[in-house]
Amino acid sequence: MELHFTLLIRAMDFFLITLGVILVLAGLVGCIIPMLPGPPLAFVALILLHFTSKAPFDTKFLLLWAGVTTVVSILDYWLPVYGTKKTGGTAAGTRGAIFGLVIGLFFFPPFGLIVGPFVGALSGEMLSGQTINLALRSALGSFLGFLAGTLMKLAVTILMGYHFLNGLIG
Repeated sequence: MELHFTLLIRAMDFFLITLGVILVLAGLVGCIIPMLPGPPLAFVALILLHFTSKAPFDTKFLLLWAGVTTVVSILDYWLPVYGTKKTGGTAAGTRGAIFGLVIGLFFFPPFGLIVGPFVGALSGEMLSGQTINLALRSALGSFLGFLAGTLMKLAVTILMGYHFLNGLIG
């Protein structure tokens, strides 16, 4: 009976670890392709590893990474709008960036999330009577915000991948 239980635990560990590896890799891809939520996928991989017989993480560690994942996910949507404002964009450009983000998210995924805020900010600024230079600068701020969000997600997901691998080895 004990042998069957041991084999069952090993099989479950293998399944959870394999699924965790797939989620970490999908998380890395999700940092680049906006349709996949990169950091949340990598965080789920940490949780899966926690439920193996290795159980390398304590509650404090998992709560910390849950918080980081939440903050990064929120900032990823907020940074393009912030970039628009920081580069001299008006309220019309900011609303345009938000509108472009939503339209891009639903109608032109995954590229709509990249291009949508840029086109939205540019359109909003142009419709409000701004010069082409200001409108382009605002749209560039939106794009730079998107790029900053992508790099931030990538850094966080790589760190979670590191902890996942370290938990496997250690």
